[in-house]
Amino acid sequence: MIKSFTNKTILVTGGTGTFGSYFVEKFIQQSNFKKIIIFSRDEFKQYNLKKKLKKYKNFDKVRFFIGDIRDKNRVDVAFKDADIIIHTAALKQIDTAEYNPTEFINTNINGSKNIIENVIYNNIKKVVFLSTDKACSPVNLYGATKFCAERLFLSANSYVGKRVFTVIRYGNVFGSRGSVAPLFLEQKKNKILTITNKKMTRFSIELDECYEMVMWTLKNTLGEEIVVPKLKSYKITDLAKAVDQNCKIKIIGMRPSEKIHEELINEKEAEVLLSLKKYYIITTKAMLKLYKKSNLKFNIVNNINYNSKENKSFLKINDLKKMIKNLKKI
Repeated sequence: MIKSFTNKTILVTGGTGTFGSYFVEKFIQQSNFKKIIIFSRDEFKQYNLKKKLKKYKNFDKVRFFIGDIRDKNRVDVAFKDADIIIHTAALKQIDTAEYNPTEFINTNINGSKNIIENVIYNNIKKVVFLSTDKACSPVNLYGATKFCAERLFLSANSYVGKRVFTVIRYGNVFGSRGSVAPLFLEQKKNKILTITNKKMTRFSIELDECYEMVMWTLKNTLGEEIVVPKLKSYKITDLAKAVDQNCKIKIIGMRPSEKIHEELINEKEAEVLLSLKKYYIITTKAMLKLYKKSNLKFNIVNNINYNSKENKSFLKINDLKKMIKNLKKI
């Protein structure tokens, strides 16, 4: 766990992505730190983010690195002085993955391997890897690559001889690039919203919740675990109604790589599952002994199947309308 960021250098891979850029902007306003490094491939996105961040007093502590996690030499250079890594960089489009499998493997798996090797070599203190519900019981290549990356990061703890690597797994970031809410808002212009299956449900998390979760994980977790938020679900038909109830719904059929309902934890996955106020922690019997000595208050949960259909809490249409309204302000 990280008690203070005051003398720490934080590096964010995919630092110009939806979450990466949000994290950086909020972090430099709220935290004291030595330096923050934004590592990403797109110079235009870096240029835009740089303009956005210049108004903050801590901007002089921000560094921008053009690079790709697939390039081990560049990773070595960028990571040299880092204390904490927030790993968000990934290829994420499900359909694109099916037609470009080697590219997704090279980025999501081999790129993760490059990060792990560098962390071990440079004795970096803490790594948080952002995963996805698609990694739980994966049915598509994207989910499979994120599942493999999760295993790589968790097993890497045994290589360093101490607990450095933690995984965060959450559902769809509401309004992120490529997600369904922006698609519906675009389709609204033509008064037709396309849905693959009317029964579909999804988990939802907002950017501020993601930020809070990463910060909580850095400050509280011991390493060698998967942190899962307790999220609300929504019905895809309710989201369509929240966008515009006057739009027609066109059913286009499910893609081969698509689930009707998403899972965040399956019943066979966790050897030990801890339940806290806002989060679940998937861990091991060995780690449970250490958690019992920590200050965290938790209960041990058995035989849970945490999916978007059987979730106890659902967003209502009015809730989704408020989220869409806030999305338009971002």
